[in-house]
Amino acid sequence: MPGRPDRIVLASGNAGKLAEIARLLEDLDIEVIPQSALGVTDADETGTTFAENALIKAQHAAAATGLPAIADDSGICVDALDGRPGVYSARYAGPGATDDRNIDRLLTELEGVPDEQRGAAFHCVACFVAPDRDEPLIAEGEWRGTILHERRGAGGFGYDPLFFVPELGKSSAELSPQEKNARSHRGQAIAELSRKLHAIEWD
Repeated sequence: MPGRPDRIVLASGNAGKLAEIARLLEDLDIEVIPQSALGVTDADETGTTFAENALIKAQHAAAATGLPAIADDSGICVDALDGRPGVYSARYAGPGATDDRNIDRLLTELEGVPDEQRGAAFHCVACFVAPDRDEPLIAEGEWRGTILHERRGAGGFGYDPLFFVPELGKSSAELSPQEKNARSHRGQAIAELSRKLHAIEWD
């Protein structure tokens, strides 16, 4: 196996996600560079699962830069909507959707649904690919909670203001970055991926 890389490209243009992942990977002692800093455009997410889309994004960034790459794909799956929006979470309200428009659509679709039927889970699949590795490293995480009837909190991004964490009595948007990373779907997936990277026998 070749030596530990000095740099890894992060295949994302989402500022909130970039900050979270960079914080979670600090212990690797590898410079994490967003793909935008290297002129890499977003990949077309044509997969039908989180794993497929994570792999598409990581392979796209690695091919464009020649560097190892990390990508994740995540979304929220709502029980009452048969798992929607799922892999389409970021574009649930259509092309060019914003977080607010996606939230508005979800609230509209859940109008009249009682609290006991508003269960949901954030899912995340993270992967690492490198030009000199035959197989990607894959890690997954899941974070269960419920969907609120209105926004709460000003932190986080995406659906965080609607995602209620019962054991804490707060929405994800009301958690500190440390609280969120300790239990979130992305925190779980990136922590597992970090453990797998640490376990590699670099030359």
